[in-house]
Amino acid sequence: EKLYRISDFKGLYLEVKPNGVKAWRYRFKLDGKESLFALGEYPSTSLAEAREKCEAARKLVKQGTNPAANRLQEKIKREKDNVNTFEAVAREWITLRDWEDITKARRLDMLERVVFPTIGKIPARQVTSQQVLNILQSTLKRGAPTVAAEAKRTMSAVFEFAIATLRADSDPVWIVRKALPPNKTQHKQALSTEDIGKLLTDFDGHGGNFQTIKAFQLMWLTLTRPNETVQSEWKEFDLENKIWIIPPNRMKGRREHKVPLPEAAIALLKAMHPISGHTKFVFPHRDDRKRPMSDASLRGALNKLGWGGKFSPHATRTTGSTRLNEFGFRADIIEAQLAHAEPNSVRRSYNHAIYFEERRQMMEKWSQLLNEWKANNGTTE
Repeated sequence: EKLYRISDFKGLYLEVKPNGVKAWRYRFKLDGKESLFALGEYPSTSLAEAREKCEAARKLVKQGTNPAANRLQEKIKREKDNVNTFEAVAREWITLRDWEDITKARRLDMLERVVFPTIGKIPARQVTSQQVLNILQSTLKRGAPTVAAEAKRTMSAVFEFAIATLRADSDPVWIVRKALPPNKTQHKQALSTEDIGKLLTDFDGHGGNFQTIKAFQLMWLTLTRPNETVQSEWKEFDLENKIWIIPPNRMKGRREHKVPLPEAAIALLKAMHPISGHTKFVFPHRDDRKRPMSDASLRGALNKLGWGGKFSPHATRTTGSTRLNEFGFRADIIEAQLAHAEPNSVRRSYNHAIYFEERRQMMEKWSQLLNEWKANNGTTE
C-alpha cells in the first residue's frame, strides 16, 4: 500500500512503488550531499545488471563526478554526434578550404561517389578504421588507385578538422594509411628533348579542337599550371607590354603572378582573339562560352594521342624546370617563373621585382628551344 525499499549492497536498493513498479536506485554522497541515481527498472534490468551499473556509478563518485550529471553529458554528446556525421563535417571542411569553386566541387563529387555511401551518415566520432579500409580497398579493386589515394588524404584531413573542433577523438585513417600500394605513376617525370619535340608535333597534328591545341601551347610557352592556363581571361593580358598578370584568386599560392610572354605566346594570343576575344575567357568552354574550358580537355587529347600513360599536363612544369636547369639558368629565376613559394617575404618581393627581365629573356630562349626540338625531333607518320 505504500512505497518500500529492499537493500542490496553499498547503496544499491530496489524501490517498490504502490503501483507495482520496481526500480533500482543507488544512494550516494558527494560533497556532503546525499543523492539518488536511477539504474533502471526490474525485471528489464536484472540484479546482476543493476550491480554492474552501480559499480560504474561508484567509480564516478570516487572520482568526484555525479553519475546523474555524467549521464546527461553523455546524452548531449550522443545527440551532437548524431548531428555531426562524417558527411556534415566533411561538407563544412570543404567550405572552409581556400580553393577555387571548381576544386571544391570536384572534391565533393569524389566524396559523394566514394566515401559518403559508406560512412556519410555515421557520426564522425564513431567511424572505424575497418570502415575506412573497406572504402580504400573497394576503390582500389575498381581499378582507381588515384581516387583511392585522394579519398585517403581527404578523409584524414576531415578527421583532423573534426578532432580540432572536438567532434572526433582520433583519425581512423592513420592506422590503415599504409594499406594502399605506393602510387607508381610517372606522370610528373621530365620529358627528354626528343620526347618534347614529338609530343608538341603530335599535339599540333592530332586534329582536335583549335583552342585545345592553343591552350596546350600556351601552357608550354609560359610553364603555367594547366588550370591557370585554361581559365585565363583576356583582361589579364597586356599584349603591348608582353605580360600576363594572373590574379591571386587563381593562383595556388594566392599571390599575384606576373608572367613574361615570349613572342610566340603573343602570336598565339593574337590568333585566338578573333575566336574568343568577345568572350571573358581566352579558351571558353565548347558548350557554354560563359565558362572556361576544363583542363580535362588537355588530358583527353593526350589520351587520344597515346600519351596519357606517359605524360600529364602538369608534368610540363617538371620538364621545363629540369631542362632550364640543364641549360644553366639560375634556379631562383626558374622558381620565380614557376611561382613556387619563397618562404622569406623580403626575398620573395626582391625576386619578383628584380628577376622579371631575366625571366623574360629565359622564356624567350625557352620558346626558341621548344621550336627547335619540335622541328628536329617531332615527326608524324
